[in-house]
Amino acid sequence: METGIYIPIISDYGFKATFGNEADCLFLRTALQALIKSATPIREVHFDKNVFEALTIDSRSGIFDLACTDENGSQFIVEMQLGLAPHFLQRMKFYALHKFNTVVERGEFDYANLPKIYAIAILAKNILPTAHFHTVANLRSETGEIIDTQMTFITVELAKFNKQVAEIETDLEKLVYTMKTLHTTEPTQYPAFWNEEWLKRAIDELDTRKMTPEERAYFARVTAANAEAVKAEKQKIREAVEQNEQSIKAETVKNLLGLNLLSAAQIAKTVGVTEDFVRKLSVDR
Repeated sequence: METGIYIPIISDYGFKATFGNEADCLFLRTALQALIKSATPIREVHFDKNVFEALTIDSRSGIFDLACTDENGSQFIVEMQLGLAPHFLQRMKFYALHKFNTVVERGEFDYANLPKIYAIAILAKNILPTAHFHTVANLRSETGEIIDTQMTFITVELAKFNKQVAEIETDLEKLVYTMKTLHTTEPTQYPAFWNEEWLKRAIDELDTRKMTPEERAYFARVTAANAEAVKAEKQKIREAVEQNEQSIKAETVKNLLGLNLLSAAQIAKTVGVTEDFVRKLSVDR
């Protein structure tokens, strides 16, 4: 991801420096309050272990981008996704249900006092058929009546947010606008609400002009690691495509060989493979 003066909040480094800032959690507390649309301020957060092990040999382990608990025991899972992920909600259900099972397994609960679990997904691209950029989902009846609010799924789709600065009123809108535009905004275009303390502190963490040498070195390492990961993923995709193409060609050659109508040279030319490729498949038959 290209960056100017400010590192994007939605980058790995940016997310850790803002949402994951254990030394200063004002931004995280205010952002969580906005994301769950709560009128009650979140005054404390405790960062939880964000890695969980598989429950059985066949089950999956995983890692949250961020996991934390507030002063009331409410638990939050926050995940960021930049690429297209049409099945991302399935991942969020997996994480939320694992968190629920963890609470139950501790044995320190009764069904009347289970803590609230908020599974929050922030996505650069769209995955839902809804029009609004912010979706809150609970267990509901067929008529839309709330059945249970113990587990809440919240989805933010940045691509759907299109409000201009003059239209922005709520902390949620300020948060989403900042996440979407900070790294592309010129210094002369800063909105006034970026001077609000919770946003100002976060933005300062992302200001490349204020980074220490150690922070610059860490940012360089994270950027390099991400670039290598993207490169490796693209190579996997290329290899998968090539393998699929080879499988299709092999199947086509076998079908033509079965007809006994063309020579090896004619089949090779028709399918776009070498004669050796055709002969090998002929022998294998």
